[in-house]
Amino acid sequence: MDAADLHTPVMLERTLELLAPAIEVAAAAGRTPVVVDGTLGMGGHTEAMLAAHPTLVVAGIDRDPDAIRLAGDRLARFGDRFRPVQATYDRIDLATRAAGVRAADGILLDLGVSSLQLDAADRGFAYAKDAPLDMRMDQDGDVTAATILAERGARDLARLFREYGDEKLADRYARAIVAARDTAPIETSKQLVDILQAATPRALSNQGHPAKRVFQALRIEVNQELAILERTMPAAIGALGQGGRLVVLAYQSLEDRIVKRALQAAASSTAPLDLPAELPEHAPQLRLLVKGAELADEAERAVNPRSAPVRLRAAERIRPASTTEELS
Repeated sequence: MDAADLHTPVMLERTLELLAPAIEVAAAAGRTPVVVDGTLGMGGHTEAMLAAHPTLVVAGIDRDPDAIRLAGDRLARFGDRFRPVQATYDRIDLATRAAGVRAADGILLDLGVSSLQLDAADRGFAYAKDAPLDMRMDQDGDVTAATILAERGARDLARLFREYGDEKLADRYARAIVAARDTAPIETSKQLVDILQAATPRALSNQGHPAKRVFQALRIEVNQELAILERTMPAAIGALGQGGRLVVLAYQSLEDRIVKRALQAAASSTAPLDLPAELPEHAPQLRLLVKGAELADEAERAVNPRSAPVRLRAAERIRPASTTEELS
């Protein structure tokens, strides 16, 4: 299995364009530039960065050992310019340590489920493929989608589908799941899809696949994706050196809201309104590099449908990290 055949990187050229100035400044100063790819996946973004910048070192994080292995094969030709780190992407400190630096020149976060996980039939991420309801991005955790469906009450399941999937039929679907599991355990994606389809009113049956939002909610809960992202954003901002750049690609509104809030807060002054002059420690940490969120263009969406929902945000570190940030 070749990682290059499994994955088409989203918004690749724009990502390279945004990270390039920080990499080039470091190289011009005689330093070895370092980028942390916090969501290594199949290694497509990392491969392009390493190919474009001959002295660059990339520390790539992924919690999935299969991704680490496949990306490692893809990037083997770059030798120790690629440093793999198996962890969740909030552990940016492990990546900078692997690269031998205290601060990164660039950080990339390409959020959500990877092509490897979506396309692997036995992982249970895709509602279009029958498989055990696992959905773990790594195999270390005890909680799977099947255990959530077996153990949570109707009220908790409904809350999950509503908050993490924005599912309007959350209560109806939760009741249907609880009723079905009294007859037989819900262990496969086909079983769950059949339950959801049967519970969907005929008038709404043509408004998208009924399982899409439920599967998204289960995946987020199994992998604690939003909790990890909440920790990741301050860690990423704190790990950037002055002039370093952060690029984040988000694919659903819950992720994008967390990213937007963190970047806007770090790009704003924290000085009290009645303070006559802004002290250095109140100055913004970041400068936003794009207005709002950028989308993939029509040409990319036509070639790579997975780019359709992406929202890209980017920022540059303009104030050195404080002593407190460095120690955190």
